[in-house]
Amino acid sequence: MTAGMNQVRKRSRSYGIGRGPLCALAVIGASLMVTIGAAPAAIAADAQSKQWYLDSMRAEEIWKTTTGEGIKVAVIDSGVNGSTPSLKGQVLKGLDATETDGKTDDIDGHGTTMAELIAGTGAGGGLKGLAPGAKIIPMRIADKEFEEKHKSNPWDDSIAVRAAADSDAKIISMSVGNEFLDAKEKEAVEYAQSKGKLLFAAVGNSGNSANKPAYPANYPEVVGVAATDREGQVAKYSQHGDVVDIAAPANDIPRWCDATFTKYCDGDGGTSSATALASATAALIWSANPDWTANQVLRVMFESAGRGDDWKPGTVSNYLGHGIVRPNAAINRGIGKPGDPDVSPLTNERTTSAGSADAGAPSKEGSAKDDASSPPKSGAGGDGQDKGKNTDTVAAGSAEDSGDDSQLGLILGGVAVVAVLAGGAFAVVRKRRTA
Repeated sequence: MTAGMNQVRKRSRSYGIGRGPLCALAVIGASLMVTIGAAPAAIAADAQSKQWYLDSMRAEEIWKTTTGEGIKVAVIDSGVNGSTPSLKGQVLKGLDATETDGKTDDIDGHGTTMAELIAGTGAGGGLKGLAPGAKIIPMRIADKEFEEKHKSNPWDDSIAVRAAADSDAKIISMSVGNEFLDAKEKEAVEYAQSKGKLLFAAVGNSGNSANKPAYPANYPEVVGVAATDREGQVAKYSQHGDVVDIAAPANDIPRWCDATFTKYCDGDGGTSSATALASATAALIWSANPDWTANQVLRVMFESAGRGDDWKPGTVSNYLGHGIVRPNAAINRGIGKPGDPDVSPLTNERTTSAGSADAGAPSKEGSAKDDASSPPKSGAGGDGQDKGKNTDTVAAGSAEDSGDDSQLGLILGGVAVVAVLAGGAFAVVRKRRTA
């Protein structure tokens, strides 16, 4: 792609909830809605009780150590409504990168859902964030519909990333994307990395159709996040390939239905929600280890991620990347070593902040592969705590800390199911990116 193509690119900004067909993988009760109104207790029973991953991640145990306090997350999305009960006091001054009205109000509800999944307090029965002690800096960008109605800045992506890089945010969460490489956005991403930021982006939801690499997730400096379901299986819609670096829960997660903020809807959160939860995981780890660099936080995320029991060390899955996020394993069990503060675990190269990164880094498509001959078997896996016994459950797992595989019945098995979903043989292979 040439830089000129971004002038005519077709925007598909926000991935997941509220964006196109939701895939055939169990859109359970998509028509069910929870009305926000006079009965907060009922709301909590409906919306918060559906946040199944908080139990499986042992969030309550994590919060005894850290809630993400001291960490700011820049959310580049459709804007954020800081007036929802769950976000009151959680949202800082941000930027309207669309340059339309100078506001960061949410144009469709997507960005607010992402913000709540990251840092919501749960007040008023709203969604509870995985890192409720963190703060949100909203960076509003346009989707295709907004762009058609308003004279928004066509370079809002790069403007938002650069603003986030210059802000106090340590983490940049982007549950957005499109299939076109944008030279300005690429430069902005490289700039953000040089400023020591940790960037996450959704890999996209066309895994069962076009499955084209998406940007910004496909830039070498960005952590591409895939989606999983309750059983720890890769979601059918989740895009796969070299773009995937890590995975997080996404299915059956409530969301704001629209910009009226009167209802939560049921459905699959897509790789959007997975990205928010990966960003929240980073916030928790960074809060517990404030002296670490972005490279160290990410390295521990990779090393503590949940994997299949025959997942060969040193290989990365085209479907789950390094595995499924497990913040409790990293924070309360000490799984993962921070390593060199100046070397990126994405590229194994020194980052620009260390003065040696190549500003002309290629996109992820063009580098060598690390191959593995067979898929990981069903069963959770592999942090070595019990001398090879696999007791990890899905996504930072519940039973991995108690030794009880039966809790919630959520086993990080089914990784091999991607063989069926992909319509062919599954191999844990992935192109290794170089800076």
